[in-house]
Amino acid sequence: MPAFPHTALKLQPDPLDAHQIITAYGDAFVEVNGIPYAHSIIVEPEGPVRAWLVPSFAALTRAHFQDLVQVISQSAMTELLLFGSGAKLRFPSAPLIAPLVERKIAFETMDSHAACRTYNILVSEGRKVAAALLVGTDV
Repeated sequence: MPAFPHTALKLQPDPLDAHQIITAYGDAFVEVNGIPYAHSIIVEPEGPVRAWLVPSFAALTRAHFQDLVQVISQSAMTELLLFGSGAKLRFPSAPLIAPLVERKIAFETMDSHAACRTYNILVSEGRKVAAALLVGTDV
């Protein structure tokens, strides 16, 4: 039998304990750190989960995206904004997302379930990401 060298294994505590992590989701809710939300939200790794007052994808306006820019601008240098468009993948028009383009905020659109999964992966990598999730709308 070959001899294996003895190596030390150093374990680190999970750094996600101090972050906002999406712990569950469905068509009509998103759960962040065990707290369920049945309305659209904005979530970032640090800070509170915020309500995003968007009743449906069809009701989105430029003002909703201006509000979003204000919220994420308060945090430390968001690299990427994930937009969860609800149960279906839908793309907001260019005039709606103009506030993001004007502020040079990287923006990615996907359905809300994919946005939840992607958000968690990026947070685990230490990325400065925010997610604006349409929840319980147009289900």
